[in-house]
Amino acid sequence: MDKKVSDKKERLLAALDQGMVMIHLDARRPGVLVPASLRGEAHLRLNLSYRFEPPDLTVGEWGVRSTLSFSGSRFTVAVPWSALFAIASHVTKEFWMYPEEMPPELLQQPPVASASVVRPPQPVPVPMPVAAERPRAFLREVQSEHSDEPETRPEVAAVPAPAPEGGPPEEPQPPRRGHLRLVK
Repeated sequence: MDKKVSDKKERLLAALDQGMVMIHLDARRPGVLVPASLRGEAHLRLNLSYRFEPPDLTVGEWGVRSTLSFSGSRFTVAVPWSALFAIASHVTKEFWMYPEEMPPELLQQPPVASASVVRPPQPVPVPMPVAAERPRAFLREVQSEHSDEPETRPEVAAVPAPAPEGGPPEEPQPPRRGHLRLVK
């Protein structure tokens, strides 16, 4: 097994030991087995975990095999190492990318950051911010519309509309029902 394949395998196994992992692959490469509707995807993302049912995830010399659920239907996928170009850990937020394995159309897309960014020839973990580094949301108290104390609003008396000439005075309209209904 060459060094690149060994590195991918070690990183994937270490990330799987921590929890769920997302692999990024080119589904058009030879040897990739995915549902027919996804075979033309240049950038397919699959979540893998030892906790998925059935527990048949295998990571070997050839690549990765597992039974996954696609729109409620189970399908056994097979991903050779040559088709896998990135690994992301959902738990540790680490990300390893192998640019030499990426599809050309992904490399031709304009970069999100500045154009002066040079991609390293080897995979580099990209740490994501941990919860302690993210800005915290603050809560504030909202005054309730209903309180135990009586409100001190001035009383407004209803003034009946003047009666049309020659007719009885109009009776006040009953309050309208709300426009929302409870549907069971």
